[in-house]
Amino acid sequence: MLTISDNDFKRLYTFIKSKYGIDLSKKRQLIIGRLSNDILAKGYTNFTDYVNDILTKASPADIDSMLNRLTTNYTYFMREEEHFTFFRETILPYLERTKTDHVLSIWSAGCSTGQEPYTISMILKEYFGNKAAMWDTRVLATDISQNALTAAQNAQYDEESLSKLPPLWKSKYFDRTAEPGIWTVKQNLKSNVIFRTFNLMDPIRFQLKFDVIFCRNVMIYFDQATKNGLIERFYNATAPGGYLLIGHSESLNKTTTRYNYIMPATYRK
Repeated sequence: MLTISDNDFKRLYTFIKSKYGIDLSKKRQLIIGRLSNDILAKGYTNFTDYVNDILTKASPADIDSMLNRLTTNYTYFMREEEHFTFFRETILPYLERTKTDHVLSIWSAGCSTGQEPYTISMILKEYFGNKAAMWDTRVLATDISQNALTAAQNAQYDEESLSKLPPLWKSKYFDRTAEPGIWTVKQNLKSNVIFRTFNLMDPIRFQLKFDVIFCRNVMIYFDQATKNGLIERFYNATAPGGYLLIGHSESLNKTTTRYNYIMPATYRK
């Protein structure tokens, strides 16, 4: 395994934080452990040359590969199920009553490999049932990682990832593939999710204000200042009465945020 000098470590974590908001300043061993083999496989013999190239001439694919290795994309369908219960039982009835244009604006920010936006979409279809055709329920799903988005669009998942879904949903929204134990999302569900590359450090300039923003287990990589800035951008992008749902291991500063606290990991404008 390679070693990294203090200077190279600082150069790398400073670059990652400034460009992508991810704070790895206390993750020296993680950087060494997750990047060493990849660096050697690319023909480098030391971190210095690798860091030089990342900072000066790395391709988007190189950056994507590095970020994928340094951040965890582990997720599954129905993760943190309490949010989906609240979404189904409280948020959707509110939106059904108030959205006279029948257009929902829902954002899965940091969607990883797609389990969250597909879960949201299944709940929408189940909730509206025969009335679904009367509503625009398309979900915007964004991530910084093109690799994650490619996997999400490919939409193939193993049994473990699907294990928390109601059995009926599995047969209703997924097809078996030729590979044992692997299922793929059916086209009518896949077409209800719009995938886009988006860096959460960038200004949020989507056409509509969002009725619901899911940004769960993403800000664990951000320091407080970066998180505060993102929450402010989220607030400005949220429709009046709209909701922000974050990970249960995350929280907002109640004295500085303009969102109203509803319950753990759930906030409202």
